[in-house]
Amino acid sequence: MHRLLVIRFSALGDVAMTVPTLNALALAYPDLQITMLSRQQHASLFHTLPANVCFFGADLKGRHKGTAGLRLLLDELDYRSYDAVADLHNVLRTRYLDLRLRAAGKRVAIISKNRFRRWRLTRRHLKRLTALPTVFERQLKVFRQLGFDFSLLPTLSPAYASLPLGSQHVSRQGIGIAPFAAHKGKIYPLDKMEQVVASLREQTDEPIYLFGAGREENIVLQQWAEHYPNVTNTVGHYSLDEQLQLMSTLRVMLTMDSANMHLASLVGTRVVSLWGATHPLNGFLGYGQQMSDCLGADLSCRPCSAFGNKPCRYHDYRCLSSIAPDDILKKLLEQ
Repeated sequence: MHRLLVIRFSALGDVAMTVPTLNALALAYPDLQITMLSRQQHASLFHTLPANVCFFGADLKGRHKGTAGLRLLLDELDYRSYDAVADLHNVLRTRYLDLRLRAAGKRVAIISKNRFRRWRLTRRHLKRLTALPTVFERQLKVFRQLGFDFSLLPTLSPAYASLPLGSQHVSRQGIGIAPFAAHKGKIYPLDKMEQVVASLREQTDEPIYLFGAGREENIVLQQWAEHYPNVTNTVGHYSLDEQLQLMSTLRVMLTMDSANMHLASLVGTRVVSLWGATHPLNGFLGYGQQMSDCLGADLSCRPCSAFGNKPCRYHDYRCLSSIAPDDILKKLLEQ
């Protein structure tokens, strides 16, 4: 086998979780030409991977939108030149691509979503609180179905060793805080998060960097940055590459179950993560992170959602508000 197509669209955090697996695959099979197909805005996640990995950006809201756009995408990919396909997404859009590729005689392996086991973990009654296979384990299974036998590496070095500000070049100092996520069931109350920032400013001289995206998040983070000394708001000032570089210099990051947890994991930064409606047992913990750094309330109702997008049955998201700021502070100050 000479050429492999790997497909994963979706959000930034989901795509970031493919990087460790592709890195290990590329190093284990240096003669294999790997093309990563994803949304164009995720390209910078892959440019530090080995030379046998290339990226193809899809414009799913423009020229590659709809069935006609996907047909055009296949033609632009020169899909007949691939020997096999690894679908790491398994949604309607990628299933259409899989169908066309299979019709062209290509071997296709598709990731399992583990929907039934997720349901047992998140259902209201008789929850089965057992760990599901991680995203990385499910990705490995896909590649093994195609005949690739390899294991993940302990860290992403040397994949991100070329970052100018990477951890191999400077001593780590500073705390990153990313208080937002895509869904309300994963966002720690902002008044409590501000308490964490205020307490950190009283107990440590380390610089604090605030991470987020979008206008509303920027407004909140800018207010904190203006109110507290030695606190920097990064929103709108750093590209994705520069965010990774900055994260690689930090001693620790505080995040939700969000994309920033996975970005920090890519550069080997320790992450203290907060879990509300979701749970790390669901398999989405950041690459190389420890369960001991995951904070969540011990409530019978959680987890209630695989992705944090379901409304709270009690309307108060007590799974998040029950996490004490002092417990977060204690974790962040651990050396």
